[in-house]
Amino acid sequence: MPTFNPKTVLLQDAVTGKIPEEQAEIVLKEFMQTSAITQLAKYEPMTKPVKTFTYLAEGPGAYWVGEGERIQTSSAKWLTAKMTSKKLAVIIPVSKEFLRYTVADFFTQMQSAIREAFAIKFDQAALFGVGSPFETGVSIMERVNKSGQKITSGTGAGSGATVYDDLAAVMALVEDADKDPDAFTTIRRFRQKLRAAKDNNGLPLFNQVTADATPQALGLPIGFVDSKSWDKTKADLITGAWDYARYGILRDIEYTISQDATLTTTVDEAGEPLNLFERDMFALRATMEVGFTTLAEDAFAALVPAVDGGATA
Repeated sequence: MPTFNPKTVLLQDAVTGKIPEEQAEIVLKEFMQTSAITQLAKYEPMTKPVKTFTYLAEGPGAYWVGEGERIQTSSAKWLTAKMTSKKLAVIIPVSKEFLRYTVADFFTQMQSAIREAFAIKFDQAALFGVGSPFETGVSIMERVNKSGQKITSGTGAGSGATVYDDLAAVMALVEDADKDPDAFTTIRRFRQKLRAAKDNNGLPLFNQVTADATPQALGLPIGFVDSKSWDKTKADLITGAWDYARYGILRDIEYTISQDATLTTTVDEAGEPLNLFERDMFALRATMEVGFTTLAEDAFAALVPAVDGGATA
């Protein structure tokens, strides 16, 4: 693979290859800062498409010992999990004028679009199993549905429960499984409910000291997800012991450029597949390989919309 000099190489001279190192690092960093899963789950380094790893499910026990008595031994309970990487891809049609950009300048322009597309698709699969290439049943909501750890909005402490009651109740579901919930995740539309909510002492539930500070409720940080990643019909908010969710990145971002393809998944104003040659356009295809899995079904819980389908966020 040739090394491109971003100062001299134009995009049209670098049709296929890896995103230049500096831009690749920025895109990957922005992807990890945008995706809810990469911020909440635990990272597992990957060096091959299928990674098998062990994790501590139960620690060793201790015993009271009398003077001169033999100390009993116990072993920790280790379980094995498997995570498989899958290729994540995005195709972005762009006007042909961009071919006159240097490689570095082009990816500076495109990095936000690539980052957003990757983060949305990854979160959809990991949170709700939408279009997921991963094993059936490993998404967060699939785990929640199997465990039954769900609270219907407005019922956390009985009929007419407040947001405070709902959040406390959904946390309790994870705690009842002897696990510690360590973060909430939801969409920004739910923020208005949090701002208006009060605890049992009449104090604001939502806490964000400055605009740059991580918002909190009931002592847990809140991560806000792009609404395109979230299925409002399935959950208003999710919490969990997020160490039981794992992700990995096997392969960095690579790209391919086409000037003559017909994009069957993109249509023009007439409803026809977009022909790049006819439109004097080109398309960037960016790919990366990521893995995801969850280790326990009782590690997560969700606040779900009312039965009548009216989502609360």
